[in-house]
Amino acid sequence: MCRVVDLRQAVLAKNDASADALRARLAARGTAVVNLMSSPGSGKTALLEQELLRARERSVPVAALSADLATENDAVRLARSGVPVKQVLTDGLCHLEAGMLAGHLDGWLPDDTRLLFVENVGNLVCPASYDLGETLRVTLASVTEGEDKPLKYPTAFGLAHLVVLTKTDIAQAVEFDERAFRANVEQVNPGVEVILTSARRGQGIGALLDRATAAANGEPVHTPVMARPPQHHGHSHPHDGHTHPHAGHSHAAPEADGAMAHTHP
Repeated sequence: MCRVVDLRQAVLAKNDASADALRARLAARGTAVVNLMSSPGSGKTALLEQELLRARERSVPVAALSADLATENDAVRLARSGVPVKQVLTDGLCHLEAGMLAGHLDGWLPDDTRLLFVENVGNLVCPASYDLGETLRVTLASVTEGEDKPLKYPTAFGLAHLVVLTKTDIAQAVEFDERAFRANVEQVNPGVEVILTSARRGQGIGALLDRATAAANGEPVHTPVMARPPQHHGHSHPHDGHTHPHAGHSHAAPEADGAMAHTHP
């Protein structure tokens, strides 16, 4: 008898095991991971640069790892903040995986790092399916992307602990309907907080750092409805306190040493 193996589930199960191990390892040393996901051009890098500068002002030990298909542009920008920054080039892979992340932290991440911000590959499909061992998962969208973004990418928004809206300084110019956006977010992820930001004007800067610090200190984070355990024959499986994002699309990935990494001191 032939046995059909669900490769996608096998890959995700392997990733979950790696994520659990990484989460425990980092927690033991007092480090929390903040996983930032968005479409390309959302303003994620600009906002993160401002948050890193704010962290330095507050003497919060932070580091940032930026993943991209090509170029070191984002890492160069983030390095201007003066915090430890590392660029990972995924060589065409559209997302990070927990094993890849763990491999790039060895020998680089400073021992006193309190918060590690991971700027995931610009993509709201593949990254949504992979737990990186994060303490806080943040999905960002800009006002230029439209109010229906959460409905088009329900997994990315539905599994978020926090939603950040960027480029609010041009909301009026692009006729962005904030009320409709909030309603759509609420539809896929009831109760999740939405933060309004503008890196250019300084609106909301520091709020992401506040939420990340609180999560690192053990304060409860929002529990997405999509992350609740599935029901099987009337019995529920206990939830272990973190999300297992197994919805959406996934792709088998190369091992950690298959991606190039560059460090900016």
